[in-house]
Amino acid sequence: MKVDDFAFELPADRIALRPARPRDSARLLQVNGAAVTKLKDYFVRDLPALLRPGDVVVFNDTRVIPARLLGRRLDSDRQGPRIEITLHKLLGDHFWLCFVRPARKVKSGDLLCFGEPGKLCQTETFVARIEEKCDGGECKIAFETQGADFDRTLQSIGRMPLPPYIASKRPLDELDANDYQTVFARHKGAVAAPTAGLHFTDDLLSQLNSRCIADYYLTLHVGAGTFLPVKSYEIEGHKMHSEWGQIDEETARALNTARSAGGRLVAIGTTVARLLESAASTGGIIYPFEGETDIFIRPGYSFRAVDLLLTNFHLPKSTLFMLVSAFAGLQTMKRAYEHAIRRGYRFYSYGDACLLSPDR
Repeated sequence: MKVDDFAFELPADRIALRPARPRDSARLLQVNGAAVTKLKDYFVRDLPALLRPGDVVVFNDTRVIPARLLGRRLDSDRQGPRIEITLHKLLGDHFWLCFVRPARKVKSGDLLCFGEPGKLCQTETFVARIEEKCDGGECKIAFETQGADFDRTLQSIGRMPLPPYIASKRPLDELDANDYQTVFARHKGAVAAPTAGLHFTDDLLSQLNSRCIADYYLTLHVGAGTFLPVKSYEIEGHKMHSEWGQIDEETARALNTARSAGGRLVAIGTTVARLLESAASTGGIIYPFEGETDIFIRPGYSFRAVDLLLTNFHLPKSTLFMLVSAFAGLQTMKRAYEHAIRRGYRFYSYGDACLLSPDR
């Protein structure tokens, strides 16, 4: 299939720059992925009534780190140019993969130092070396600071990595530190939020539980590669960035038990869907998982583990729109998105959501 098959027109004013308040007041479009698309308008707070007792909701409990760093190149004879990096994957010890802007200003061996805006490099205590330049503005870097000191410094001077379609429209502020984090965020390591989970509140989780709808958690550290465009003409030519994920044995057993009893697995977000499908056998049994996944779910894929999918509205021509099109059908999703645009739904990370049934 061609990338252009997944194009659609989105008015700029449909891109949400702030989340709904309260979180579960976001709108929810129910989409029945059948031959004749059925669309119904709800709110996220209506979810307990849209599910059945015995169903299970599965969340991603990754925690977003302040992965954007502003700094300069350290030159011996003068102050070097300003540099911005976004960490996106820990390689072990003090090594990271990151995206560098502007990448043309650095080369292997360069030293970079980072600090707070307006105080860059007043003290050279947070320094990294460019170990290797890769394609697409990506670099492998090594920090001199490690362990708990690294975590403290990153927390102090790092900035929340808002998606480019938000960061280009308004400055980051103190609200984003909370808004761009789920209420159940636990395991730090993501550089992008699992955005479907942003809609949930403690009260909504309690309401689900009161209807005998259990919640379980897995971890997938979302990388900045989730925002990269598909550059190939045909989607089969695209290579996904790998991301680290984990499903423990207890969770896998509980999900299999619920499903064998007739409950449906409701993936809250595409990150959950990707990890469940990475861990599932062809027969739909979910196994414990720990490691990297670069699974690319696109039309033609047969889902093994996910029965329902709650997700935000995604960018045109993106791998995420390809995933939801694989789940509910491309034409179904195009009609759903047309409906959402007409009805004033808000799109992308801080936007509204849809609840998808599969195209069988």
